[in-house]
Amino acid sequence: MASLLFILLLLSSSLHSSSSLADYSKGIWKVLKKSIGVSAMHMALLPNDRIITFDRTDFGPSNITFPAKKCPLGLDCYAHSVEFNPTKRGVRPLTILSDTWCSSGALLPNGVLIQSGGNNAGERVVRTFSPCEDCDWVETRNGLVSPRWYASNQLLPNGRVIVVGGRGQFTYEFIPKTSTSGLDFKEYSLPFLKETLRNDDFQNNLYPFLHLNTDGNLFIFANDRAILLDYVNNKVVRKYPAMPGGVSRNYPSTGSSVLLPMNLSGGGPVAEVFVCGGTVLDAVDKALGGEFVVGTKSCGRLRLNDEKPQWEMTEMPLNRIMGDMLLLHTGDVLIINGAARGAAGWDLAREPVLNPVLYEPGSKKFHKLNPTTIPRMYHSSCHLLSDGRVIVGGSNPNEKYNFSTLFPTELSVETFSPPYLLGPKLRPNITGIKPGVKLVYKQLIEVNFRLRGNGKEFDNGKVYATMMAPSFTTHSFSMNQRVLVLEVVEVRRRFTENYAMMCLAPAVAEVAPPGYYQLSIVYDGVPSRSNWVRIGT
Repeated sequence: MASLLFILLLLSSSLHSSSSLADYSKGIWKVLKKSIGVSAMHMALLPNDRIITFDRTDFGPSNITFPAKKCPLGLDCYAHSVEFNPTKRGVRPLTILSDTWCSSGALLPNGVLIQSGGNNAGERVVRTFSPCEDCDWVETRNGLVSPRWYASNQLLPNGRVIVVGGRGQFTYEFIPKTSTSGLDFKEYSLPFLKETLRNDDFQNNLYPFLHLNTDGNLFIFANDRAILLDYVNNKVVRKYPAMPGGVSRNYPSTGSSVLLPMNLSGGGPVAEVFVCGGTVLDAVDKALGGEFVVGTKSCGRLRLNDEKPQWEMTEMPLNRIMGDMLLLHTGDVLIINGAARGAAGWDLAREPVLNPVLYEPGSKKFHKLNPTTIPRMYHSSCHLLSDGRVIVGGSNPNEKYNFSTLFPTELSVETFSPPYLLGPKLRPNITGIKPGVKLVYKQLIEVNFRLRGNGKEFDNGKVYATMMAPSFTTHSFSMNQRVLVLEVVEVRRRFTENYAMMCLAPAVAEVAPPGYYQLSIVYDGVPSRSNWVRIGT
C-alpha cells in the first residue's frame, strides 16, 4: 500500500512538473513593482535603459510626491511622471507642469525624448527629456502651431519628427522647431483626416497609425483607409484600398498596427504593415448606452510598394480592442493588453483579454500565450526591454484615480517573459562590436558573440542580427518602432564557443532613420540581450 501511494505521488509530481514546463513554453508573468505612483498611460525607453512614463497632470493626487524642497512652485507636490529603473526597480518623480493627456512622442537621434501635445494648457506644448541621472522635463509652451490632442508622431530620415492630426486638426507639422515664428513655424493641410471622420464627437480616426516607408514617404492609416504621403511636397502619392471587415481600427474603436520586420538582404527591404483588432463604428455609442459590442478578431497585412496592393486578411485567436502590438527582437509580433468588448474611453469596455498572442510573420501563425492576472484596459501601455522581456503597465478606465471600481486604476508594472527566454535553448551573448557602437550607413560591422554549444554543432543558417528602433507607446500604438534584419556577409568561428558575424549596417536613412537602436543576435529563435548602437548624425 505504501509503495502504491509512493508511485501515485511520484506520478502526480511528474504530471505537475510537465504542466509547469508546458506553461513555461507560453511565457511567464512577474510583478516588477506593485506601484510606481502613477498609471503608465504613456511609456518610452531611453538608451540608458530607463523607462519614462506619465499620465495626466489633472488626474488628481497621484501616489507619489516630490521631496518637499522640489515641489513645483504654485502647484501641489504630487508627481504625474516618473523615471523607472527596471533593473533596480527604483522610481524617481519627474516634473511636468502642462497636461500630457493623450499626447505623443518619439526618440530624437541624440537620444532625447521629445513629446508633444496633450489637453487644455498642454495641447501646444513640446517637452523634452534627456537621458541623464538628474535630468527633468523641459517644456516649450508654444512649441506647436496647432493643438495636438490624440495626434501621432514619426521620426523622419532628416532626424526631425512629424506630428500628424489630433482632435479637430486636419494638418501635420514638424518638431523640434528652430523658433516659434517664421518659416519653420507652420503646418500643412491633410484633407485625408477630414475624409476619414465618422462624426465630430467620436471620430474613429484619432491616433492615426504612421509608418515610414522605404522610399521616405509616410504611410498613414485612419479609420479603415490609408494613404502614402509625400510630406515634403504635401502631396498624396498613393491611396490604398479600404481594409475589409467593416470595422474601424483607430481611437476610440481602437486596434493597433506595426510595420513588419524588414530584411535588408538581397533585392531591398519589403515594407509591409500589419493591423489587428478594433470594432464597429458605433461601438462607443452603444457602450455609452450599456451595450458592449464584441471586438474583432480580424487582422490585415498590406505590402506598401506592390504594384496593386491588397489587404491579406487573417484572424487572431481572440477578439480584442485596445491591444498593443509590439515587435520583439526576433521579429515576431506580440499582441498584448486590451479587452474583448466595448470601446476605448471612460468605463466603456468589458471582458479584459488577459492572454497575449504571439504572431510569426514568416509562418503567419498565431500562438496563444499564458495570461496575466491584472486587467490592462484603457490607458495601459508596454515596451520591449533590452533584456528581451516586455514591461507592461497602466490601465485607468476612470476619469480620476479610482481604486474601488469595476476596473480600478492600476499603478503596478509587471514583466512578461516571452517563451524564448524560458526554453532549453541557450542565449547568445554579444561580447563586442567593431569598430564600435557609432555606426555609419552601409558600414561593415563585426559583431562578436558567444554561444555555448551544449553539445550541438553551430548552424550558420540559424543565426541573424536585428536592429530595433525604440518606440513611444500610448493608446495601443507604439510609434516609431521598426525592426531591421541586417544583411549578413559572413559568420565565422573565432575560438571555442565564440563567433564573429560580419554584417552591413542599413544603407539609407529612409530605411533606418538616424538615432539609437537595440542590436541583437538571434540564434535558433532566441535573442541575445541587445546592445545600444547609434547610426547617422
